[in-house]
Amino acid sequence: MLKGFRDFIMKGNVVDLAVAVVIGAAFGAVVNSFVENILMPLIAALVGSPNFDSFAVLSINGVDVKFGMFLTVLVNFILVAAAIYFVVVVPMNHIIARRNAKLGIKEEEPAVDPQIELLTEIRDALKAQPTGGQH
Repeated sequence: MLKGFRDFIMKGNVVDLAVAVVIGAAFGAVVNSFVENILMPLIAALVGSPNFDSFAVLSINGVDVKFGMFLTVLVNFILVAAAIYFVVVVPMNHIIARRNAKLGIKEEEPAVDPQIELLTEIRDALKAQPTGGQH
């Protein structure tokens, strides 16, 4: 039983997953710091407070419904997504494209569905038939 557990733990995909989780947590801290310490202060400098927590608070029977807090979380999410896209995804795609061009690797064209190809052939054959007044 212990040997089976050891074999399971030592499998490559389990170790890869563990490394990905640790790296992801560390990278999440970097992205959150970028958003909280750079982007949010820049927004605060432009529009005032980047915190919408006190915006649109609705009180119903003594219970506060805080739309502003949701708006703050939503803006944070959009900023994190934008930061990841523009700081990680775009440069990485550019690096991959340059590497592929250097190595002569071309993107594969998507395979044509055989049914679409057959329908295209039928369409072309019907177009090629002469149209006289006969049926």
